[in-house]
Amino acid sequence: MGGVQVTTTAGEMRGLDEPALNALRSGLRGPLLFAGDPGYEDARKIWNAMVDKRPALIARCAGAADVRRCVEFAARHSLLLAVRGGGHNVAGNAVCNGGLMIDLSRLKAIRVDPAARTARAEPGVNWAEFDRETQGFGLATTGGTVPSTGIAGLTLGGGIGWLKGTYGLTCDNLVSADIVTAEGLLLTADAERHADLFWGLRGGGGNFGVVTSFEYRLHPVGKVLAGMVIHPLDQARRALAQLREFAATMPDELAVTAVLLTSADGAPVLAIAVCYNGPLEAGERALKELRAFGPPVADTIAPMDYLALQSMIEAAFPFGWQNYWKSDALADLSEGAIEALVGGFATVPAPSIVVGIEHMAGAVGRVAPDATAFPHRSARYNVLILGIWPKAQDNRANSEWVRGYWRGLKPFSSGVYVNYLAEAADEGPDRVKAAYGPKTYARLVKLKNKYDPGNLFRLNQNVPPSV
Repeated sequence: MGGVQVTTTAGEMRGLDEPALNALRSGLRGPLLFAGDPGYEDARKIWNAMVDKRPALIARCAGAADVRRCVEFAARHSLLLAVRGGGHNVAGNAVCNGGLMIDLSRLKAIRVDPAARTARAEPGVNWAEFDRETQGFGLATTGGTVPSTGIAGLTLGGGIGWLKGTYGLTCDNLVSADIVTAEGLLLTADAERHADLFWGLRGGGGNFGVVTSFEYRLHPVGKVLAGMVIHPLDQARRALAQLREFAATMPDELAVTAVLLTSADGAPVLAIAVCYNGPLEAGERALKELRAFGPPVADTIAPMDYLALQSMIEAAFPFGWQNYWKSDALADLSEGAIEALVGGFATVPAPSIVVGIEHMAGAVGRVAPDATAFPHRSARYNVLILGIWPKAQDNRANSEWVRGYWRGLKPFSSGVYVNYLAEAADEGPDRVKAAYGPKTYARLVKLKNKYDPGNLFRLNQNVPPSV
């Protein structure tokens, strides 16, 4: 096998000798892959094809003990360390150049306790797998709206989903987590044990270690009333203004996301996607006014299984396409913001680029802003510019359009959701600070000083230690 060259934190090259690598390999239950090994190329690929990195080592962990050994090895040899859960995050922090990639994608165990209404799941699980298991018992928790998204990254950053109005964010439903820290300790964090760490795991991202197990609170969820109404772009300004007034008094059971997209016949349109989680008759009454906006040119709202709702937009997020996103939170849908959203979309350069406008209210806003590390409890809308296209040759032109559209929204911004940030080199440290605000960010720095003072876990939306 010989010596393997690994990029260190200083950007130098340090040779790892064969005995050290053999010791790591023999101590793992899962395989340790090097460039050229069978499975290496597939293991390093993630959802966003714009990210093309080559780790020196990929450890396909089989359990928490494997994770612990890898963390200790990376710390001992000063290796750049990446952690992959679902590999779905747009920033591509799940993979690195030259360092050690901890691959959790094979950790798929899920155990539902229907009596306690809880579920424990490992970090390689995605939301399609989690939802199928919990819905087998008529239960669910707030989860990602794209089923291939991993539970780990979404939970650690906050977690926005269709059930947020009634049950809050995904992180609001986290009961406990097992985590391997930079010291190689396996800790259980919950409201009583390591409560400070538990606070940071609910919104603070992967800054504090590698979570090897998540325990969630579940809720009864049956059929929902869901679908969308569609308006032509020339009616979008009026429909969004009507939505602003409607959303001010809509019930918690109703979740709404407006989407600017290109229809199958090539025309730009506004779709208002909805989910009513409650009695279907009450949902019909709650949605009557919204369904009359315009009126719309199409209405697909109907009763459906929760699993069908969760897979509704999967086709818009194909694996292996180019992805460049920008995002900001909005305090409100002002006239200026509506004009920037609709007017800017008229020049969209690719039919696969969409803009989502997520309404944030209900149970999300009733959690105190300092109760978790997700601070944006008063933001009313979250705008996500989803730059998605198939060919790398279009990267420059399409990315420039996304950035220009995003700049048009900056006068109305009130922060940003950390899970929607692009890679750090594109965003800059001030954007991470904007994702948390001064008070939450300062508290996260203190937590980082305690649990990861050497910043071993820095391939994330990083909160650097101050020590």
